[in-house]
Amino acid sequence: MQAALEEAQKAFEEDEVPVGAVIVAGDRVVGRGRNHKEASNDPTAHAEMAAIRQAATQLDRWRLTDCTLYVTLEPCAMCLGAMLSARIARLVFGCSDPKAGAAGTLYNLADDSRLNHRIEVDSGVLENQAAELLKTFFKNRRS
Repeated sequence: MQAALEEAQKAFEEDEVPVGAVIVAGDRVVGRGRNHKEASNDPTAHAEMAAIRQAATQLDRWRLTDCTLYVTLEPCAMCLGAMLSARIARLVFGCSDPKAGAAGTLYNLADDSRLNHRIEVDSGVLENQAAELLKTFFKNRRS
């Protein structure tokens, strides 16, 4: 999770919403990402999406069944959908997202019995650090 926070800090410094993600296979980081919607003018340029793309390229496969995705903010429905499609085994996130969270807050796509895959979820890991970075970013934005 510390590596995901480092990616979030980079996004903060780039004036992007500070969300960072990393994907780990075994003991190796195979994907990194951070939000870059503003710089790319791409509404799908979320941290998780970038990390998933990089991990699939790095591992030369789209099925990421042995991977854990660490992200500083609870994923939205788009990102959770991509994680389900990639068959990611485990999700670890920092703070909940009351406006778009799809891993238990607004929706629980990770454990929906109607879907063909489930994702193990652990939440609240380094929650205070992740939340503080977001609060600072939006406080600065409003000033």
